[in-house]
Amino acid sequence: MTASQIDSTYKAVVGLLQSGKLKLAFDKTRMLVNELQWGDINDQFEEMLQNYRLMLQYFITGVEDPDRKIIYNKLIAKLININALLREELMMRNATSFEFTQKRYFPHKLHFSSTADLYDSLLYFHQQKAMLDDVSPDAEKEAKRLRNNFEKLLPDLFAVFWLNTRIRGDEKRVFQQILHVSYPGDLEKSLLISALTLNLWRMFDEEKLLLLLDACTHENMAVRQRALVGLCFILTKHNSLMPYYPAVRNRLVVLADDISIVEHLKNIIMLIIGTTETDRITKKMKEEILPEVMKISPMIKDKLDAENLMKSDEWDEENPEWNEILEQSGVADKLQELTELQMEGADVYMSTFSMLKNFPFFNETAHWFLAFDPDFSAVQELFEKNDKSILAAFLNNSVICNSDKYSFCLSALQMPYSQRDIMSRTFKAEAEQLEEISKDEAILNPNLTARNIARQYIQDLFRFFRIHPHHIDFQDMFNFSLDIHQTGFFDLLVSGSDIKTQVAEYYFTKKLYSQAIVLFSELIEEQEPSAALYQKIGFAYQKNSQIREALDAYIKSDMILPDDVWTVKKIALCFRLTGNYEKALEHYKHADFLKPHQYNTKMQIANCLIGLNRHKEALHIYADMEKTDPDNEKLWKAISWCAFVSKNIHQADYYMEKVLSNVPDATDLLNAGHIAFCKKDRSTALKHYQNSLELRDGNLQLTIDQINKDREFLILNGVLPDEITLLSDELSFRTEQ
Repeated sequence: MTASQIDSTYKAVVGLLQSGKLKLAFDKTRMLVNELQWGDINDQFEEMLQNYRLMLQYFITGVEDPDRKIIYNKLIAKLININALLREELMMRNATSFEFTQKRYFPHKLHFSSTADLYDSLLYFHQQKAMLDDVSPDAEKEAKRLRNNFEKLLPDLFAVFWLNTRIRGDEKRVFQQILHVSYPGDLEKSLLISALTLNLWRMFDEEKLLLLLDACTHENMAVRQRALVGLCFILTKHNSLMPYYPAVRNRLVVLADDISIVEHLKNIIMLIIGTTETDRITKKMKEEILPEVMKISPMIKDKLDAENLMKSDEWDEENPEWNEILEQSGVADKLQELTELQMEGADVYMSTFSMLKNFPFFNETAHWFLAFDPDFSAVQELFEKNDKSILAAFLNNSVICNSDKYSFCLSALQMPYSQRDIMSRTFKAEAEQLEEISKDEAILNPNLTARNIARQYIQDLFRFFRIHPHHIDFQDMFNFSLDIHQTGFFDLLVSGSDIKTQVAEYYFTKKLYSQAIVLFSELIEEQEPSAALYQKIGFAYQKNSQIREALDAYIKSDMILPDDVWTVKKIALCFRLTGNYEKALEHYKHADFLKPHQYNTKMQIANCLIGLNRHKEALHIYADMEKTDPDNEKLWKAISWCAFVSKNIHQADYYMEKVLSNVPDATDLLNAGHIAFCKKDRSTALKHYQNSLELRDGNLQLTIDQINKDREFLILNGVLPDEITLLSDELSFRTEQ
């Protein structure tokens, strides 16, 4: 079997189990069992099959078993487990993807003989380091040797918990020892959680998931936040399997009873949803902002006066013309938008640092998940001096994620020393201020530190799944970002919490209307709905082009809160979009009564009258509006069209001339052609039609179709049917020339 066949067979089995088709699931599983040819697994499979046959036999003979459902679900769980194991082993044998290639070779590259030996080596480093710090601060050579050995062990630790198929007794013991409060290494704790998360992402395993759940209540904030982030992704991916694992569900229920954990999870869910904006921001940076900055940089350079810069009284004075250039180019507005997004926690640095992941440091998969450590040998040179300004700035910087901090440091180390020194002095000026801001924020928002840790880790994950050299070999976690609200875990969290409302509102503000509709609909069922709730779900339906559903929601909002102008106009809009111009007109008139003299409302009333072929009434409204707004080009166009279809060619021509004096579009030129045609000025008509055609990229058929669409109005104004055909043919000939 190929890797693709193995994976599709596994997915088919899981689908059959969820549909209750166990016989077919057993048949499919046998295909994988026969392919692997492992005696132990074959025996387990035959035992499960025999147990199911016995259960069916008891059922047929009429034996009532109150535990039948429990046994049935346990059997499904065992089948899921054995299929996950079969898939893992067969993929390791056959798959050529990065992850399974690493899995095949990692046991031969380890620097230890057993997992217990690995733990002892890690612990030895911390013990010796403490002794060197206390007794021999000058023993730099020995400290570097110890550090070098320690850093070699970190990828090994990561590989064991990322790539092992099973977490056996020794591995489980080491996992618990490292996470124990007495263990001194925070770097290993965080790395361990990331490795276990990646393992679970590749292969579902109840025992591993229970270990991750243990970490979700860890007293170390960094460990806890990483575990909770991983849990959100794992439970979203494997949501359909959860009903068959009561031990996991029981642990989740306990977790959901912890108010502080629920608050952390709410923030994490919001942050994960927010990653959907990262691609848009990155695209905006690459396609809009950076090209514009490149265009205007010579202009700014021309404004610089090198002589004045050397004068002490003008050294810090910025040229106000720089801001003018930014504003005129439009870059200032785009930068302001990015600043606002950054304040909300958006990842605005992805495009900047995605180009800085080519250092050898990132060849180790484990290094993509390292918490930032200034003592790490790859970057330690940058922090060697007693001056701690850079260190303070980096450790207090909650905006840049761990992976990007390493990228920045590795880039800085390639700078000449003089440039690095300037950068250091710059950081020194800002470090104290940054520290004060961090303290103030922590006082105002106690959960901010936890939120920042989660955000940085989510950004680390995002970079791994989007820009790792082998990222296409991994199933992208962030393809599941908008599915969290559909999980059983989310349902557990919402009990007694406002999390559903907040997530729904967040979806709504981020224009994720499909997801917002799902949650707004649930909220309507679960509580007494307000007019505002119906307004929002109506707007979400409208933006999703579900106009009839939007209309229904707006009408319900109007019943709760009558005569709200916004709602009445939305009802009118929906009626107009569904072609019910009578009802639309009725509601626009009501909106005009509630809030008179609104330009847009008057325009829509006239548009509805046009839809009802009441052109003279529409013309009267447009004419009244023009008295108070004589320079409005939209009104000129509307009056010209209404006059044309009302057989008032003189008035139509008068206003069309005003339109043509500005910058007419393709439709304006088409209508100008109609008017000239009705005036028997066929050469001018042909000229206007040709100009309209040019603005439509030379699409002759589209132009002729539009002429024929307005055929009845041309005939109404005295043009003969044959003349329309003749002029269309001449237009075709001229287009071919």
